[in-house]
Amino acid sequence: MVEIRPFRAYRYNTEKFGEDLSNLITQPYDKIDAKMQEEYYRRHEYNYVKLILPKEENRYEIAAKRLKEWKEKGVFVRDEEPAIYLYVQRFSILGKEYERRAIIAAMRLHPFEEKIVLPHEKTHKGPKEDRLRMLRATKTNLEPGFVLYSDPEGKVRKIMDKIMKEKPLAYGKDDYGVENYLWAITDKDDIAAIKEVIDPQQVVIADGHHRYETAVYFRDEMRKAVGNYSEDHAFNFRMTAMVSIEDPGLVILPTHRLLLKEKLTEEQLNEIKKYFDVDGIHSSEMAKEFLEENKDRHAFVIYQDGKYYGLVLKDSADISEFMKEEWSEDYRNLDAVILHSVIFSGIMGLGDLKIDEDIAYERWIEDAVAKVDSGEAKMAVLINPTKASQVLAVARNGERMPQKTTDFYPKMLSGFTMMPIGPEELLRYD
Repeated sequence: MVEIRPFRAYRYNTEKFGEDLSNLITQPYDKIDAKMQEEYYRRHEYNYVKLILPKEENRYEIAAKRLKEWKEKGVFVRDEEPAIYLYVQRFSILGKEYERRAIIAAMRLHPFEEKIVLPHEKTHKGPKEDRLRMLRATKTNLEPGFVLYSDPEGKVRKIMDKIMKEKPLAYGKDDYGVENYLWAITDKDDIAAIKEVIDPQQVVIADGHHRYETAVYFRDEMRKAVGNYSEDHAFNFRMTAMVSIEDPGLVILPTHRLLLKEKLTEEQLNEIKKYFDVDGIHSSEMAKEFLEENKDRHAFVIYQDGKYYGLVLKDSADISEFMKEEWSEDYRNLDAVILHSVIFSGIMGLGDLKIDEDIAYERWIEDAVAKVDSGEAKMAVLINPTKASQVLAVARNGERMPQKTTDFYPKMLSGFTMMPIGPEELLRYD
């Protein structure tokens, strides 16, 4: 099954910059807009954005040149011992405090068809040209992937508990108030115990499907270029942050749907009542409460024309006519699948919904409601978040969720570790 190995990361030189890396670390490259990029450039001469998202035109050559120069200047230093890193994020959202724990390891790459590393969401196929060019130029994993594994007995968590009693190697607070901490796990017994839990598993990509496919594509390029390659070559692996689905800090936010051109007719609303109990709701606050109260049922809140409608699927409702025969029970039980199959497709007769043309998505209820009130959208459907256990179950069935079914929060920050994967790099570990 999957295989993880410790690696010797390059990290910011804490003797030079101190342990607080707040002015150096960044959001992942695809979450950085032009304004944020400018702010990062201003924030520090050696801010990580200058590697992952340079604003210069020849960005790939510039990134490779900078990386080489910064290593020579001692901006980055390499750890002496191979390690699996412990990466902890503390944050608050929706009035609650959370702590999410990940290990960062070198994870062996497998194409999706080998069914060892599993996708969970539908994406457009193929590698991401931009990140492929960055890999070719730097021959370095500059940002971690993000996958889910299972640790029902909490064996890895016990090791984390022990390591977290030590002082972290580095820390930093991001622009959203998320506190980030990094430790190194170098004890061979601890590493063996972590491998014993994770190595026999299928793991599921939480975030970054395209970047994973890009890493596999680059691996294949490197194998051809090297010729007589070894299974120990670092390009066969990817630096990956791994979170247990049992982690109490694993937060998935809902992604609310906005229909831009269509809304329910009276007739369609009556049709919905055949399958759902429908309640009147008077405010967005009540909508939140309604969804929370019904989080273990199939519940939605529809908002259009200034009115809220709370929907809960009836226990007696037979919605099999709206479902494809080949879909598993796990897939059929996803709220996003019920919404799209029963309401959008079945009752409203909507076909393929194109993003930003027919449908849009919002993380926060207030923003979704505001877009309907402003006329930017005709109708909002507010939805509960997908559960991590559902993500794992559906992926292990070989199925992919509809797009925008999951929104893992917060993002894994960039700049704490990097892993070189050039042809000279080997990851041998006994």
